[in-house]
Amino acid sequence: MRIKSKWFKSGEKAPQEIAGAAAFIIWRIGQNALKNTRKADFDVAVGEQYFAFLSEFLIFLVQVADRIAYGRLSAEARVAFTTALAKRVAETLAENRGELLGGEVSEHKGNFIGQLNQRAGEYAEFEYGSDGPSFSFLRYLAHCMLGIVGEKDKYWVIDQMMEIEAPDAVAMVEKTMQGLLEITPVQNTMGGK
Repeated sequence: MRIKSKWFKSGEKAPQEIAGAAAFIIWRIGQNALKNTRKADFDVAVGEQYFAFLSEFLIFLVQVADRIAYGRLSAEARVAFTTALAKRVAETLAENRGELLGGEVSEHKGNFIGQLNQRAGEYAEFEYGSDGPSFSFLRYLAHCMLGIVGEKDKYWVIDQMMEIEAPDAVAMVEKTMQGLLEITPVQNTMGGK
């Protein structure tokens, strides 16, 4: 999956601006993980199961982005960034869920934020160092997926998450955050003005 995560205009960006760009990319990364998992012959049915999987994976990605922000932003900027990121991801998920399954978008958003807040406390128990998430951090995502997939997929979903989907997604979020937290804009190489 190709991602663009560099600013084209110079100047410092507000945490909310960074969060808006990160939310868009995180949404795409989450969708890509779901698509890859389905391609790997996991039965993730369109409907409630689809959105349960996507919610759990997006929560994981928000936690990853927050941990990266911890090392690069002030405490105040990190809170502003993570809050804006969570809200924007929740809005995108809720809008998509409402469009496909019906129901109130505000209720879907509130449910996601509630689940995110619960999981944030649980992920807080796990390390995320300079080399990325700990084994336990990844294992927790896989554990959460056990409650979503069907019986035939329970044995393999742990491997799929820990060995393939989570590491690839983490690498993409790290690249995204590195690009978005850069101050120097990308030079226009198209020859235009």
